[in-house]
Amino acid sequence: MAKPNMKDVARAANVSPMTVSRAFKQSATVSDATRERIMKIAEEMGYVFDSTASNLRSQKTGFIAVIIPTINNANFADTVRAMSEGLRAQDLQILLGYTDYNVQEEERLIEQLLQRRPEAITLTGGKHTPRARRLLLNAGIPVVETWDIPPDPIGHAVGFSNAAAGRLMLEHFISRGYRRIGFIGGDESRDSRGLDRRYGFISALAEHGLDTSRLVASGPPPISMHEGAMSMRELLEKWPDTEAVMCVSDLSAFGALTECQRRGIDVPGQIAIGGFGAYDIAEHCVPALTTIDANAAEIGRQAAKVLLEHRHAMSGKKPFELPRQIIQLTPMLLPRETT
Repeated sequence: MAKPNMKDVARAANVSPMTVSRAFKQSATVSDATRERIMKIAEEMGYVFDSTASNLRSQKTGFIAVIIPTINNANFADTVRAMSEGLRAQDLQILLGYTDYNVQEEERLIEQLLQRRPEAITLTGGKHTPRARRLLLNAGIPVVETWDIPPDPIGHAVGFSNAAAGRLMLEHFISRGYRRIGFIGGDESRDSRGLDRRYGFISALAEHGLDTSRLVASGPPPISMHEGAMSMRELLEKWPDTEAVMCVSDLSAFGALTECQRRGIDVPGQIAIGGFGAYDIAEHCVPALTTIDANAAEIGRQAAKVLLEHRHAMSGKKPFELPRQIIQLTPMLLPRETT
């Protein structure tokens, strides 16, 4: 059986194909009764409206390209979910790609996604290859970098200082009386945001005149519970007198906590542990894990707000370019039982 098309629906409804198109676009020029009749006939025929051609004519494809490092991270999932909910107000959909923390893969995805003519593109972080940056600067669409505040944003930015998040945890440790303090994670080659957390943490250690050598890189991101446990083992073997340790993520912190429990090391009696991300596991593990909440969902909401404002600015009778927006959020410490 041939796939039904717009002309088939128009013929069955005794209207023009243009009227069918307008009905599906919710145009006010089509009466409610006519729209209902067209929709009923389309449903019976199994017709699905193809908006591609009309969207290309209007330069509105109806989707936003979103690039994240991994699909296995609850934080990025929360950001994408909140962004999707915000964009839904104007029937915009997300086309998602992930880089596995690889800037070369990000470059490939940017080129591939731009060929599909998205109305905007959002990325995670502000570190890109030179070619990826050129592609974005020349794309002619809004660009939003998230989860960071780059020193030289390509377009808009919605995020926070990862260095400040690392400093926040270090200051908490200091306030609790800890002085021999370590850090797990922050791979130098791929996870620029984790590296920034480690940098902020180490900088604050140095400012307090404390030892900055207790560092275990953990390996390439995303850091798992297993790697967190292995890194805690390495840290304890090298520096058995360590009093506190920050992990680059809650997953690695949970792994570090379980390694302490395997060894019969009391947390926080013998060593305190802090994480990052405010994952569910941090709240419900025993003891509950001190962490930092970067408000992943708010990043998504604010990114969607910027994109909708830009779309509104460009769709009026006198279109205008929305000024660059830099929205900086503030991470929040959640002190719990592990410190």
